[in-house]
Amino acid sequence: MEQNYTTALTIAGSDSSGGAGIQADLKTFAAFGCYGLSALTALTAQNTCGVQGSIPVPPEFVGRQLDALLDDIDIHAIKIGMLQSSQTITVIAERLSRLQGVPIVLDTVLSSSGGTPLLNEQSIPILKNKLFPISTLITPNIPEATILCGRTQPLHTKEDILQAARQLLELGPGAVLIKGGHMEGQTCEDLLVTNGKEEWFPADRIVTPNTHGTGCTLSSAITAGLARGNALSAAVREAGAYLRKALRAGSSLSLGRGTGPVHHFWNWWVPLQEEQRGSRPIE
Repeated sequence: MEQNYTTALTIAGSDSSGGAGIQADLKTFAAFGCYGLSALTALTAQNTCGVQGSIPVPPEFVGRQLDALLDDIDIHAIKIGMLQSSQTITVIAERLSRLQGVPIVLDTVLSSSGGTPLLNEQSIPILKNKLFPISTLITPNIPEATILCGRTQPLHTKEDILQAARQLLELGPGAVLIKGGHMEGQTCEDLLVTNGKEEWFPADRIVTPNTHGTGCTLSSAITAGLARGNALSAAVREAGAYLRKALRAGSSLSLGRGTGPVHHFWNWWVPLQEEQRGSRPIE
């Protein structure tokens, strides 16, 4: 009996080093058993040391990619990442506003982890006006939430983070997840806020130099969970557990001279490596 794939679409930029962006999204989708689809918004020249340059995909061609996919394939969930320009935001919003019942996770990427701007300041109001209202979830980190809220002071306390999440929720998304990786101390806490409910997800900090792509990976893992029919809170919890394991597995590996990636396929590669070393038989 023929079965359909569970599909997840990423709309984002390309990372030539493979640790973040569309490459990380597709790896994460695959790790969760989803068939990954993609629409490119930008090309970047980057490695583990940072972004050396980027070229936007013309907005009309972003629209053509989406038209081709939406015309042919049933999409079960969508993740949006790097957007580059207000024109691209407008094109994406116009296409996705036609969809009914498809979860949309917006990773509010404003800059690279190294500080390179990936969305100009003038596009932020358009991001909020056009994409927030059609998003099931937005996933800013603490610096991004600070900017999106128009605050001049960083978010230091859990009460600061809660107030920022409530402020962002008023802009129209179905839910807000503020990621706590920039918190001080040995514990990181993500905060999920929906209408009428607040939920903290505490976790011990994992000390590793390989953190490239954590935001992309988390939002994509949540997207995959939603594509598979999980409730939002369960998808967030499962995605966090997956990311922590990917961080631990990647902490002992090396790639390049800078900040390396997480290990997206920790659950598959480790058994294969053990088999190759002869520590267990190949079945």
